[in-house]
Amino acid sequence: MGSVAQTNDERPVTVVQKLRDMLADPEKFIACPGVYDGFTARIALQEGVDCLYMTGAGTTMSRLGMADMGIATLNDMLANAAMIASLSPSTPLIADADTGYGGAIMVGRTVTSYIRAGVAGLHLEDQVVNKRCGHLEGKQLVTVNEYASRIRAAVLARRRSGGDIVIIARTDALQGYGFEEAITRLKAAISEGADVAFLEGVTSREDAERACKQLAPTPCLFNNVPGGVSPDFSVQECKDIGYKIAIFPCLSFEMVYPAVRRAVRQLKENGNVKSQEKDGRRYGPKELFQVCGLDEMVDFDTAAGGGAYTNGA
Repeated sequence: MGSVAQTNDERPVTVVQKLRDMLADPEKFIACPGVYDGFTARIALQEGVDCLYMTGAGTTMSRLGMADMGIATLNDMLANAAMIASLSPSTPLIADADTGYGGAIMVGRTVTSYIRAGVAGLHLEDQVVNKRCGHLEGKQLVTVNEYASRIRAAVLARRRSGGDIVIIARTDALQGYGFEEAITRLKAAISEGADVAFLEGVTSREDAERACKQLAPTPCLFNNVPGGVSPDFSVQECKDIGYKIAIFPCLSFEMVYPAVRRAVRQLKENGNVKSQEKDGRRYGPKELFQVCGLDEMVDFDTAAGGGAYTNGA
C-alpha cells in the first residue's frame, strides 16, 4: 500500500511511517512547500524537501482554471495527488481532501483512494460539501456531530483498507463560531482518531499558542497563506509557538503568477521575453527536462537496451 522509502538496512519503510516518524521526533519541524502539478513538485524535490503538500486551491486553478470554490471533485484531486505521490518513493505527500466529498461512505472512499494512491497524509474539514477557500469569508459548517462522523469514517476506512495514512483534522469554525467552538471540534476529531489538528484561519499569535497548548500532545499544523487572514509566521516562529508542521500552499502559484504575467507583458509590448535572472541567463528545454527526470529516463532506456538515446538526448 503506497510508496516506500528504504532504510540503511534495506527494510522497506512506507512514506506514511516516515511522516509519522517526523511527527514523533521532538527535534523535527516539518515545513511543506505547496505544489500543484508535476513540474512544481519536481522543482521542490530537486531542492531536497522532507515533505510535499498538494494544495487544493492550486490543483483547482491549475487543472480546472477556476477559483477554489468547491469546484474540484474527488477525481480531480485524486488524479493530481496520485501523480505527485508517484514522483518520489521516499518523500511523503500531504494532500488536501476538502470535506471528503460527501457523507460517510464517500469519505471512506476518499480516504481509501488516497491510501492506494500513495498519499502519506490528508486533511478533512468541517465545511459543508459546497465549500470554499478557508481564507475567504462566509463559510458554512456542518454540525460538530457530522464533522466527528467524517473523521470516524476516515479512521474506519483507514483500518479496513489494510494500509495507513495520517489523518489531519481541520476546522474552519474560528471565523464564525469562535475559538472555543473550534477547539471543541478539534478535540472531538482527535477523540475519533485524528492524528494532527489544523485550526484554519488563525488571526493572532495568542490564539495560535492557546490552540497548540490546549490540543497537546496532538501535533498542530499551521497554514501559511500570505495575504490571507493569518499572520505570515516563519518556520522559526511556528516552532516557538508550538506548531509541529506548517504548510505553504501558495508558495508555487504565488511565485508563478507575477513571473508569467511579466513575461506575457514583455512579449506583447516588446515582441520578446527577457530573462528574469540578474545575469540574463535563460533556461533551455534540456535543463528544464532534467528537472523532470530526463537523465534518469535516458539511463533506464540504456539499461533496458532500448537504444533510443545512444547518441544522447
